[in-house]
Amino acid sequence: MKRFAELLDRLLLTPSRNAKLKLMIDHFRETPDPDRGLALAAITGNLSFASVKPALLRALIAERMDEVLFAYSYDYVGDLAETISLVWPEGGEANDDDISLSYAVDRLHAASRSDAPAVLAGLLDRLEPASRFAIIKLVTGGLRVGVSARLAKQALADFGGVDVHDIEEVWHGLEPPYEELFAWLDGNAAKPEPGRLALFRPVMLSNPVQDGDLARLDPQDYTAEWKWDGIRVQAVCEGDLRKLYSRTGDDISGAFPDLVEAMDFHGALDGELLVGRPPERTGSFSDLQQRLNRKTVAAKTIRDFPAFMRCYDILSDGSEDMRTFPLSERRTRLEAFVARLDPHRFDLSPLVPFDDLQHLDRLRTEPPHPVIEGIMLKRLDSPYVPGRPKGPWFKWKRDPHTIDAVLMYAQRGHGKRSSFYSDYTFGVWREDELVPVGKAYFGFTDEELRQIDKFVRDNTIDRFGPVRSVRAEPNHGLVLEVAFEGLNRSTRHKSGVAMRFPRISRLRWDKPPAEADRLDTLAAMLD
Repeated sequence: MKRFAELLDRLLLTPSRNAKLKLMIDHFRETPDPDRGLALAAITGNLSFASVKPALLRALIAERMDEVLFAYSYDYVGDLAETISLVWPEGGEANDDDISLSYAVDRLHAASRSDAPAVLAGLLDRLEPASRFAIIKLVTGGLRVGVSARLAKQALADFGGVDVHDIEEVWHGLEPPYEELFAWLDGNAAKPEPGRLALFRPVMLSNPVQDGDLARLDPQDYTAEWKWDGIRVQAVCEGDLRKLYSRTGDDISGAFPDLVEAMDFHGALDGELLVGRPPERTGSFSDLQQRLNRKTVAAKTIRDFPAFMRCYDILSDGSEDMRTFPLSERRTRLEAFVARLDPHRFDLSPLVPFDDLQHLDRLRTEPPHPVIEGIMLKRLDSPYVPGRPKGPWFKWKRDPHTIDAVLMYAQRGHGKRSSFYSDYTFGVWREDELVPVGKAYFGFTDEELRQIDKFVRDNTIDRFGPVRSVRAEPNHGLVLEVAFEGLNRSTRHKSGVAMRFPRISRLRWDKPPAEADRLDTLAAMLD
């Protein structure tokens, strides 16, 4: 456990991407099987413990510490795992060298719900604070060390001297602790062959249009299509298996049984998951959220928010891999493929005819449908290449909306931000009352974070657990310029609106709260 705890601690405190890669590579090189594979599974989110939930941790610490004292400690530290690891009473038997990561994982996996409290408490008694923190993070499933699954795969590729796309091709056919994978990367075995059907294919991603990008491209080499405000998915059918994957490879088939049932084909399609009834209606992202992040879904929800896939690429047609074909040929094959499918569950993402880039810019800023985020530009001769290659695909999104809102509440962040109030709730005026309209936790610089954190601490008027209520009056408060991609009506929010991807774009120290925007301003955007 000591090695794993040291890895998490150093990843947490290391901001550099290259330094994080080196830390993981060194860990894979110096740690034996199966511990290195389990560390990889933990980092990539592929370890779970059904018998251990956060509520269990709170119950365990409540048996060992005064509840009020723990609440004060948690409020001061800001992170549940770190708080418990620090205040857990020493039993005099802590020795990290006696417990390996694989031993701890095996014990937790074997524990039933009734055994889990005693098993976890026994492990915490035998571990030192750093390792206690690591095991708690492990069982709660949120490491928050600034490492994505993609970065972990890049570390594997660098460790083994292979292409990261080779890692992604076999990834979804492997299981922790990945001994077969490490044997290949160590040079002691051949590349693993996927043993399952309907596997995820690594996705091709686009680059946002930057200054000068458009001037360097020839519009005749590109095709354009709308960028839809849904989620990127991949529908794969092989043999009797049907799978629907998110862009990161998560299997989301269980949340969309209506779409999976209509996947009566042999191949792999890439596209956007939306709700509605094409071609008559395409629902908003708010509608789609009624279906997201669910293991199962009620019949009424399926009926009210039917799912469909707007297809824009074909990765395999039958057993033929199409990814090396140019986009122009893949599009022709895609059109013929989708024509054979249920039109209420699968349709084509339409191409956007344009005369020149100025014409395309006008279309981008005034799209024909509110569910359109902008324009996709794709090079006609481009193969389907995993990752984000520069040049073949561009996304040219609409300019974001902005409002001036007043900071109302703040909450501590996690990981590197656990000592800062970095998660903010902001509101606008409805008559003489501030109404919350959104939350944001990014968009600001480190220096701006320190400024906001100081304002929160100096102007706290009440506390609700880890949340602070901040002084917000017409003549005293902090105005934030908030940028967001879109707005939807919402019955779940007091304001009646829900923002899409809000972020802090500027601190308006120059503006008194009385001059912040009003709810009428947001309502007008919906009309």
